Amino acid sequence: MSALAQLGLLLALAPLTQGVAQRVKSWMAGRRGPALLQPYRDLLRLFRKGAVYSTTATWISQMAPPVIMAATLGAFLFVPLGAPRAPLAFPGDLVLFAYLLALARFALIALAMDAGSSFEGMGASREAWIAAMAEPALFLALGALAVMSGEISLSGLLASGSGASLYGAGLTRALVAVALWLVLLAETSRMPVDDPATHLELTMVHEVMILDVSGPDLALCEYANAVKLYGLSLLLSQVVVPPGAGWGAHLLAQLAGVGACAALVGVTESLTARVAMRRVPQLLIGASVLAGVALVAALGAR
Repeated sequence: MSALAQLGLLLALAPLTQGVAQRVKSWMAGRRGPALLQPYRDLLRLFRKGAVYSTTATWISQMAPPVIMAATLGAFLFVPLGAPRAPLAFPGDLVLFAYLLALARFALIALAMDAGSSFEGMGASREAWIAAMAEPALFLALGALAVMSGEISLSGLLASGSGASLYGAGLTRALVAVALWLVLLAETSRMPVDDPATHLELTMVHEVMILDVSGPDLALCEYANAVKLYGLSLLLSQVVVPPGAGWGAHLLAQLAGVGACAALVGVTESLTARVAMRRVPQLLIGASVLAGVALVAALGAR
């Protein structure tokens, strides 16, 4: 699949992922809930509005939202979508994948700090703190997959999952999947790490950082978060169910996997409460431990 086609699919399907999660969450609570297409309507409404900037804001507030969106989209061009090989792929691209996500996070933190509000500063501090614990888990999980597959590109290590080289590595792959699931919840500001529906500034993480962002800038920040949820769900689904042959079956399997991840996010948010901030390190360090055990097991099996 070409880079333009993959970009189009990412942009077209990402808000639907949030819609599925919201719908499942409403269904679990016995409510009708918003329509599946509500995230598209929200984004369209925001894009039609004008942007308002704080009197303390600088050029950073105007530049950060496009950087967040571009870096997030660029990162997920390294994850195969509808084909065994991603549009962008080279040996070691998994490091660039992780650093593009880090660049998007840095731009978001800079945007929050530029508003000159103590609430945004508090949210930026929490975002950096959570990211510092989630990134080791992501690197260890990708490292375990790289050792199992013998590949150091995302396309290679995901595509090789259907090969005989991974036969018998189901437990190791399950540990990687659990670690990536916890990373997904942290990176996309979902419960039990964060509560995307809260209105209490003192308990917010992601939402408090964009309190002073409006119009198209807010739409880009929300769109990038939806793309991240879609992209990480896509990555996780290919770890759980390695891609098979044929682009049609490949694409259908991926869409089913992403839909299942989105539904699982809704179920998780319905059945769990947000953990206290002091317990977030236990959750994310636990993800690093699981990924580390998977890496050691993969090294031992070679």
